[in-house]
Amino acid sequence: MGRKHRKDVIREKDCRRVRRPDGLGMKTVRGYTFPDFMDAVSSRYGARKCYGVFRSGEENDISYSQLVWYAEAAATYMLSLGISKGDRVAVIGESCPEWMVIYLATVSIGAIAVPVLPDFPSRDMLSILSSSGAKAVAVNAKQFPKIESVASSMILFRMDDLVHVPQIPSASDFRSAPGYSLRTQKIRKADLEAARPGEDDTASIIFTSGTTGASKGVELSHMNILRCADLATDIYVRLRPGYRVLSILPMAHVYEFTIGQILPMMKGLEITFLGRQPAVSILLPALSEIRPHVMLTVPLLIEKVYKAAVLPVLKGDGRIARLAANPLLSPFVYRTIGRRLMKTFGHRLRFFGIGGAPLDPEVESFLHRAHFPYAIGYGLTETSPLVAGCGSAHSRQHPGYIGEIVSDDDVILLDVNSRGEGEIAVKGPNVMKGYYGRPDLTAEVFTDDGYFRTGDLGYIDSRRRLSIRGRVKTMILGPGGENIYPEMIETLINNQDYVAESLVVPEDGGLLALIRIDIDVMADRMKISLQEAQKEAEKQLAAIRRDVNSQLSAFSKISDVRLQEKPFERTPTQKIKRFLYSRKDRDKDKDGPSE
Repeated sequence: MGRKHRKDVIREKDCRRVRRPDGLGMKTVRGYTFPDFMDAVSSRYGARKCYGVFRSGEENDISYSQLVWYAEAAATYMLSLGISKGDRVAVIGESCPEWMVIYLATVSIGAIAVPVLPDFPSRDMLSILSSSGAKAVAVNAKQFPKIESVASSMILFRMDDLVHVPQIPSASDFRSAPGYSLRTQKIRKADLEAARPGEDDTASIIFTSGTTGASKGVELSHMNILRCADLATDIYVRLRPGYRVLSILPMAHVYEFTIGQILPMMKGLEITFLGRQPAVSILLPALSEIRPHVMLTVPLLIEKVYKAAVLPVLKGDGRIARLAANPLLSPFVYRTIGRRLMKTFGHRLRFFGIGGAPLDPEVESFLHRAHFPYAIGYGLTETSPLVAGCGSAHSRQHPGYIGEIVSDDDVILLDVNSRGEGEIAVKGPNVMKGYYGRPDLTAEVFTDDGYFRTGDLGYIDSRRRLSIRGRVKTMILGPGGENIYPEMIETLINNQDYVAESLVVPEDGGLLALIRIDIDVMADRMKISLQEAQKEAEKQLAAIRRDVNSQLSAFSKISDVRLQEKPFERTPTQKIKRFLYSRKDRDKDKDGPSE
């Protein structure tokens, strides 16, 4: 399982010599199928470490050649069980090396992987298994109880140790149930070659949990995913074999899968999973010990760091706050804080990717002024995901803009208004095949000339840099026909003292702001009890409304404010599920839904 003989290595320069009839230039692979990907990374990086889990011991690390060996063994066994091209295999579990083994085994024989986010409740998982018509399911012991009721109708794999479990056990016995190891099967190369998929074959069906409530199965081809990753391997940051990645996001999400897994593997990076939820108590030691070069996250994490550790320093009563307010000294202050933040992240960070949801402009402004190596990307599950992004170099960061549109994509704006804003529409090799089993929904989101309508409002400048202005479906029409973007108002609210999160919705011809106050922080800073802080929060709402309205146009001012007691329900990428907070739902429970 070691590195192949040098003459068999698939070198990057050989991949770049490939000439395709569609004109696409290759970078790290010779073809856009997962078997091509597996051949390239195993030949090029062989004995190099590919995967590890934080504090699980080096003996559990997996090299590139081992990963592919296990995947091919599992794929051979899947074929023997009758799993073939087009069959759906659900993958349910937290991020781990075994997750990727199952995925690669599935797609390498032309079957279709159905990644399922582990945070989904049982109801959603069962719905996805039914909607996808899954023939098999790979699930870990933690998640098995959620799908136990239907397990007997499918081929069952235990993800924890890569075992086929032929006799369906109870949930309490699943972890120890006997079975057949997928890792130790004899690899039959001829069978694998006969089952080899094509570039346009479906690799994944990903069921989204969106802000509008409509869950759809997005069909992504081998080409969609691998081209998106391959194109981005050297545009945003220069990566070298051996660079370390700390992975904290779920692999079932296409943002983490394409950009956080496949792309780093194309360049020979070492990926370490946190192995648990990214709480501060485990994340800080991991950063100190792993000292990653690359991390991906969603805005909520870095926004929490900013509010908890940076904002009190910059806007407090101390000496640093006074220096930061001085225009001549503030650059020095911000760079100093930036260096301290870099130290917290291990002092080797070269690329801190932020995506999946909008980043608070105030937080981005700080990161830019602090010369922190952040990079923002924009895309959707339907675009595999990347449509636009920026590099992590300070000169390539432009607050207010995502970054340049990827070179493969033809991006246009539909229904452009007087400010040059319109709905972003995309055409390119990263755009999905369609929604699984729903030609009606697919037809709705594509224009007659083949552009995918994203539902996002944007602006494109003369340098092809994209700026996101809001969502088409969340835009509110003002009393005089004005366009009101609630996300912009929410940003102003969220930057107020003690505000944890907010949501702006139309009501009775005006705008209602639902605001959740961080009672614990308020009690701590004001030196009062939690009961007193709860009463104080109600008073705080009026002050927030006054301050925010002073920064808004007359047509977009907040009419009313209400205290939101419970955290808002969010999607896996931490966007609020707006559809749950209609007036009807609030009338049922003023604190929001308890799904």
